Amino acid sequence: MRCVCLLAILIAVRLPAQNAKKDPDQIGTRDVSRGVNFYSVDKEMALGRQLSQQLEQHSTLVTDKFVNEYVTRLGQNLVRHSDAKIPLTIKVIEGDDPNAVTLPGGFIYLQTGLISTADTEAELAAAMAHEIAHVAARHGTRQATQSQVTQIATIPLIFLGWGGICALGAGNGVMPVGLLATQRGYETEADLLGLQYLYKSGYDPLGMVDIFEKIFSFDERKHGKFSKVFSAHPASDGRLIAVQKNIETLLKPQPQYIVTTSAFNDVQARLIALDWDRKPEPAGPKPPTLYKPGDQIANSKKLVTQTDARASQIKEAYTIR
Repeated sequence: MRCVCLLAILIAVRLPAQNAKKDPDQIGTRDVSRGVNFYSVDKEMALGRQLSQQLEQHSTLVTDKFVNEYVTRLGQNLVRHSDAKIPLTIKVIEGDDPNAVTLPGGFIYLQTGLISTADTEAELAAAMAHEIAHVAARHGTRQATQSQVTQIATIPLIFLGWGGICALGAGNGVMPVGLLATQRGYETEADLLGLQYLYKSGYDPLGMVDIFEKIFSFDERKHGKFSKVFSAHPASDGRLIAVQKNIETLLKPQPQYIVTTSAFNDVQARLIALDWDRKPEPAGPKPPTLYKPGDQIANSKKLVTQTDARASQIKEAYTIR
């Protein structure tokens, strides 16, 4: 009887928390980072600084002031409409793929390929909002905690880009099923929370559908469908359907949204001038969109101009896909 009562209490506590995650009006007052976590916020930030130094040693940072100021402004606007309690540092690194890396402690790195792949500021903002959601929910250190709980803390766990295939140790093993399911759950949650941050920041929520379609199409052309079997990310079709459903059921239609700005166009032009624009060449037909021209959400589009010793063992690099 005691166990039954305890279970009922846990369920009663958990349900309101889950419902709060689906309510954009509760952004900033809810706790989206609930879960077992061996890392305090201070420890997570220290770990993030250490990992960021390692990443920057092996990356080419874009140091152009104009590009960095734009990305910082865009990111801070999204952060103001998010649940993040950790200060964010957003930088741009050279990379042809439309990708981003998020480290524990609020360090986000956008690849130049992501900026050049986006066709509107809403699309770029959607990708950034997804990464900010990982920070808000503290997915990095929660994942590291679970790896320790499951007794594989001594095995380097590295999230590789493009399909989320993982390498364990020096071999070619695949992430354990339990951790794989957890990682997919984190990606789904980042989609849900990121969509709300995008919406509350005034952007067209369909920007998330549009940028995801581009990224998923690029991923499939580059790696094929077989990689999805071992992917740490949910199936792309399911994610697109879920995003559209959340737009229709969770977000109240607004009279207008920000779709793009002249500043976004200027940044893309600046990257071209700096020879950092290498938009991936399209291959094959564009995948069909999942919304119809007559849908309510489609009709609502309106343009508005405007040192931890274990650090090397738990590098959580979350990507959009």
